[in-house]
Amino acid sequence: MKLAIAILITFAPAVSALMLWLVLDRRADRAEWARLAALQPANPDIFAAEMVAALPEPARRYFGYTIRPGTPLWSVVEIDMGGQFSLGSKDALNYQPMEARQILATPEGFVWAMRTRGGMPVSGSDSGRWTRFRIFGVIPVARLGGDPDHTRSAFGRYVGEAAIWSPAALLPGPGVTWETVDQNTARVTVAHGDLEQAVDVTVDAEGRPVEVTFQRWSNANPDKVHRLQPFGAVMSDFREVGGYRLPFRVEAGNLFGTEDYFPFFIAEVTEIRFPGARP
Repeated sequence: MKLAIAILITFAPAVSALMLWLVLDRRADRAEWARLAALQPANPDIFAAEMVAALPEPARRYFGYTIRPGTPLWSVVEIDMGGQFSLGSKDALNYQPMEARQILATPEGFVWAMRTRGGMPVSGSDSGRWTRFRIFGVIPVARLGGDPDHTRSAFGRYVGEAAIWSPAALLPGPGVTWETVDQNTARVTVAHGDLEQAVDVTVDAEGRPVEVTFQRWSNANPDKVHRLQPFGAVMSDFREVGGYRLPFRVEAGNLFGTEDYFPFFIAEVTEIRFPGARP
């Protein structure tokens, strides 16, 4: 009994500190989520083909497929997803079932809150400002952010994901330009403050985006050194949501197009919403 009390006294401060950390992190998640949701335009413009008439032909096909004429241009999107997340390598994938929810507000930011099931459970959130993950819901295993490398890497992610789930955020305008790559690929470049990211969008004959690729600032390599390296995603299972045609299956990973590529992220979307959108 005395030993148990001594152990409790010894570890109680550490446990209390971890729980407080968890509470503060979840509060930060909610605050950032609310900040991004508030960026949804109250009275959005309505999509018309004339808005993209001057763009390269593959880009016109992309917008013609993903946004129906007359659709309000909601630039903030929420995504609920299941699927699999790899906690391993190409040689030992170690996929774990995952559940996640995300808000995407390009070019301002995103929050992706995830948890795995089975094995050693991992949970936490990724955003334009931080990466915070824990095992068993409490013990930190990753805590990054607040530096230029993380900011640049995160910006690449949410610009790339805009091409997947938020086409309205990539319409031509201040900070957004398009150019031709080839017959079926157009490159969108998004500039925001000191950040800039180019993303290649490849479409099929109908304009359906089938592949998104870009050079991402990342240290997901054997040297653990931040550098530009290919990242990419393939999309399928397109469904209509509020006038948008968006993919409900996405596979993505680092070193896309090389022999070292494997999809560490396999998302099966369950719902897509536009916060603040009127029925």
